[in-house]
Amino acid sequence: MLAVVGIAAFLLGLLIGLVFWYRARVEVVGLEKEQLTEGEKLKWTEAAQERLKDTFTALAQDALKTNTETLTSQAKQDLQNIVKPLRENVTNLENNVREIEKAREGAYQGIREQLKSLGETHTRLQDTTTTLTEALRSPTVRGRWGELQLRRVVEMAGMVNHVSFDEQPATESGRPDMVVHLPNAGVIPIDSKVPMDSYMAAMEETDPTRRQEFIKAHAKAMRERVRDLAQKQYWDQFESSPEFVIMFVPNEGCLGAAFEIDPSIFDYAIGKKVLPCAPINLVALLRTVASAWQQRQVTENANRIADAGRELYSRLEKFVEHLSAVGKNIDKSIDSYNRAVGSLDRRLMPSAKRFQELGLSESEIAPPEQLDARSTESSFAPAAADEPDTE
Repeated sequence: MLAVVGIAAFLLGLLIGLVFWYRARVEVVGLEKEQLTEGEKLKWTEAAQERLKDTFTALAQDALKTNTETLTSQAKQDLQNIVKPLRENVTNLENNVREIEKAREGAYQGIREQLKSLGETHTRLQDTTTTLTEALRSPTVRGRWGELQLRRVVEMAGMVNHVSFDEQPATESGRPDMVVHLPNAGVIPIDSKVPMDSYMAAMEETDPTRRQEFIKAHAKAMRERVRDLAQKQYWDQFESSPEFVIMFVPNEGCLGAAFEIDPSIFDYAIGKKVLPCAPINLVALLRTVASAWQQRQVTENANRIADAGRELYSRLEKFVEHLSAVGKNIDKSIDSYNRAVGSLDRRLMPSAKRFQELGLSESEIAPPEQLDARSTESSFAPAAADEPDTE
């Protein structure tokens, strides 16, 4: 647009210059041709104007064509410079979008597989839960499950079978599921109870009113189990047993739901000498028992060490007596030896010298020396307490 304006301005200036030139030329021609008529002047002027117009038109067309070609070439070049990076960016964008689509497709495929696996796992879990629920509806299966849970809890507490506890010992009132041995020959009877029919029905119920009714029925069943267990009086079947029995309920929620709807169950159970325990409470109780067993073991080991020390001291005392007797006998032996040496020196050595003087033998018999009893006593006497060890 600026180029077109510049061309128009250029042509306008050229036209004005030509007009002034023409006027000057007319004036000169008028001076030179004063004899020409006015008609000839007008005719010549018109012809000059036509020539001027044609010249101006030709110049304008040439300039416009040249500028148009230049402008078109420049515009093409500028457009090429703009379009080329844009084309490269669009190509890169397409490649990136293609890669993103591939990655998204792979991610969707992974998510699809994860969802499929999650669905299969959920189905298996649902089937397992349904199977477990159906199995727990059987009293026999629930009883066996409660016994297994009780054994797991006892083993988690660090107790050993046939040492810290025994399973199902026979009594006059029946067979408790387990008895836990206490130090000093005491025992605690434990019986597993799993009243879960009403509790499981409450967990599956969506109506709050019906669920509340099932929970009340569950609390009633829990109270009945306490009463039945109290009637067996297991504490009277064992010597040195505390006057209570532990009722193990293998599900925390089962016991908590009964206490929540009927808090008096606990007081009722304590009055019947029954202690309801969930796994966490029983582990804490058995940990205490296990700690008592450990303390007793430590005490027994300390007593054994003390007995061994007393026996060692008695044996050492006896050994010292024997050693002193040996020392006394050594002193007596030294006295006898010295007397024998004296008798040899007084009675036999003079006769031996006479035999030597008579030429019976050329060698001389050296008499033995007597022993000093004090050196022998110092060698067997014990070192004084204040003497340093010289070794």
